[in-house]
Amino acid sequence: KPLSIYLNDTHIVTAMTIGDYPNYLALGFLSNQNILSFSDGDIPDVEYYDDIGTVVVRTKRKTNFEIQEKKKIKTSGCANGTIFGNLLENFEKYKILNSSLITKEQIFNLYKKINLLPSLYLKSGAIHGCLLCDTEKPLAFFEDVGRHNAIDKLAGFMIKEKILPHDKVLYTTGRLTSEMVIKAVMMKLPIIASRSGYTAWGVELARKSNITMIGRLRGRTFTILSGKERVKT
Repeated sequence: KPLSIYLNDTHIVTAMTIGDYPNYLALGFLSNQNILSFSDGDIPDVEYYDDIGTVVVRTKRKTNFEIQEKKKIKTSGCANGTIFGNLLENFEKYKILNSSLITKEQIFNLYKKINLLPSLYLKSGAIHGCLLCDTEKPLAFFEDVGRHNAIDKLAGFMIKEKILPHDKVLYTTGRLTSEMVIKAVMMKLPIIASRSGYTAWGVELARKSNITMIGRLRGRTFTILSGKERVKT
């Protein structure tokens, strides 16, 4: 069902979503689109109105996004996948510099634990999931009809709970596209993995940002597309 996200009085986007965790989705979306920054730890008020399918993020003062007209680029992907041009133009500055490490055995063990988790996908299919993990276990799991919604919920959860990203792993059931890589970089996650494939632009952006991208993770095999120095034998 549609969920309209507002920043103060400005309508930002209407996303098609399964309807859970609207507050996380709104915070994560605004952060991943580089509309709001939460680096100072100041989290704005979030109000959800279920009867009209609307969530409003309220800041103490008008934001730069509301004041300045932004250039937008539409990207491929589920529902309203959107990124802003100024983010891509300055993408190099978001480079992941930390040296977080994970072993091949830890990757395989994470995959086993993830596959044992109950999920909406197992009940209904046609849905994507994103998980936040450390090197030993899954920490948080969100699902939605679009993989970008699932990762935005995860970002909102990390913001609200003040979870540090430097030693975390993102696992997604969907393809590793350019949009997913950009969102992971905005979240400062050093390692991303998927059981699915990847796009050429996604791989290119992963290499530019020094993120570790692991694709086609199934059983005892996977492919490292970038950042192989973080994966120990």
